Amino acid sequence: MLKEFREFAMRGNVLDLAVAVIIGAAFGQIVTALVDNIIMPVLGILIGGVSFESLAFSVNDAVITYGVFIQAIIDFIIIAFSIFLFIKLLNRFKRKKEEEEPSLIPDPQIELLTEIRDLLKNDQQAPK
Repeated sequence: MLKEFREFAMRGNVLDLAVAVIIGAAFGQIVTALVDNIIMPVLGILIGGVSFESLAFSVNDAVITYGVFIQAIIDFIIIAFSIFLFIKLLNRFKRKKEEEEPSLIPDPQIELLTEIRDLLKNDQQAPK
C-alpha cells in the first residue's frame, strides 16, 4: 500500500498540481495585499473616504454587514483580472518563443530534388 501511494504521489501530474496550488496560494496573498493596502485605500479616497467593510444596517438585534460582501466582490474582480493579465502575459511569452523556433520549411531545391528522385524511382519500377 505504501509503495502504491508513493507511485501515485510521484506521478508528474500530482507534482505539477501541488506546485500550482502552492504558487496559486502565494499569488493570492500578493493580490490580497495589493487590494487591501493599495487599491482599496485609493478607491476609498476617490469615493469620499467610505470604507465598504463598515457598511452595515441593523434589523432588531441582527447586524447585516453588506459592506463585507461588497468588499469580497471587489476582491474577486481584481483577483480574476490579475490572473487574466498574468495568463495573457505568459501566453505572449509562449507565442514569442514559438515564433523564435525555426520552422521546418523545406528548401525549394530539396523539394525539387525529392520529386525528381521519386519520378526516377517510379520510372524504373514501371514495366517496360
